[in-house]
Amino acid sequence: MIARPARAALRSSLPRLPRMAAPPFIDANILLYAGSHAPDDAVKKHQAGQLLATLDFCLSSQVIQEFISNALRKKALGISTDQIEAVLRCLEDVTVQPVTYELILQAWQLRRRFQVSHWDSTIITAAQILGCTTLYSEDLTHGQDFGGGHVVNPFR
Repeated sequence: MIARPARAALRSSLPRLPRMAAPPFIDANILLYAGSHAPDDAVKKHQAGQLLATLDFCLSSQVIQEFISNALRKKALGISTDQIEAVLRCLEDVTVQPVTYELILQAWQLRRRFQVSHWDSTIITAAQILGCTTLYSEDLTHGQDFGGGHVVNPFR
């Protein structure tokens, strides 16, 4: 092991590489709009599809659960079970943050600090754990900063 002063000298002599930001985090509404067949969603469907096609992104198991639940429940979206399965296959290589006990405890604190719902705090915390500085969502306030990560509503 290199002594602390030697490590500092070594670190300072190395070229500084740009810090790689984590990919953005997406909320379930992005997936829902991308798959929607509702005529009123046509513009958002295009925007969500473009976003998903051009970005590497992260999400959480909660986001996947919300997508499936709403796709099955909201018949007006016209998302078939085959489409849900196709989305699940497309998410195979995406980083997915599981909802763990530790995440729930952190989300509880964030909920109290920022006065957001439990479900929103769990999504925000999952994004923070993954190191995401951008969270794409229609449900949260555009531009709001949650301690290092900010919300972007791509449909504004």
